[in-house]
Amino acid sequence: MPVLSLENISQEFGGLRALDAVNIDVAELAIFGIIGPNGAGKTTLFNIITGFYVPTEGSLIFQGRNVNGVATHSIARLGIARTFQNIRLFNKLSVLDNVRIGCHGVSKCGFFSSLLGLPAMLREEKQIKEEAVRLLALVGLYEKRQEYAENLAYGEQRKLEIARALALKPSLLLLDEPAAGMNTGEKAELMDLIREIRQDMKITILLVEHDMNLVMNICERIAVLDYGRKIAEGSPFEIKSDERVIQSYLGAGA
Repeated sequence: MPVLSLENISQEFGGLRALDAVNIDVAELAIFGIIGPNGAGKTTLFNIITGFYVPTEGSLIFQGRNVNGVATHSIARLGIARTFQNIRLFNKLSVLDNVRIGCHGVSKCGFFSSLLGLPAMLREEKQIKEEAVRLLALVGLYEKRQEYAENLAYGEQRKLEIARALALKPSLLLLDEPAAGMNTGEKAELMDLIREIRQDMKITILLVEHDMNLVMNICERIAVLDYGRKIAEGSPFEIKSDERVIQSYLGAGA
């Protein structure tokens, strides 16, 4: 059974059809890519998966459950986390605190436990700090854990956002243009990091990305959107060889 199934997903905004009957199945532990030109509907699809939008038509099935209309915070607790195309960090907080905030998204102690400083809350806070430190080590930011997030280089901020998403302990991680603004070396490190996350944490990864070198080298399966429709799906080799994809997105030079 797929971890995620999009069944005839359509989305309209004031009569404009941003997505039109999109069907995608994402297998467990896959690294699955979604590509397409600007305006193809990729980010709209991510917003549907994470509960920001309720699809106009169709069903969103996560781990066998229809999650249409489930609130964003509940989606996160079910096991779906994401990063954003435009980095969204708490710039005036430390690198460590940014990840700790992510951990609190799935914490168990409630308001009164925190207010009263009960032993259960103190134990959980210790566990949260340990988990945040572990995730920062994973993405290579442990040495900068006490710096303000705004002082990190752009590529490091991307990694911090990934660490914060992982703090939610997801089974499905959505990466929205994770390589945007990175240089060649940073992109190579990112590919290694994505593979390591999938291998070590047993997480399924769904990514939107414009860098075709990264997509073709890391994704096992790719879906192509154009004007809100899925025009192709297959292995990287199949996608590179598809005439529809070449004409609408990759270009004749591909």
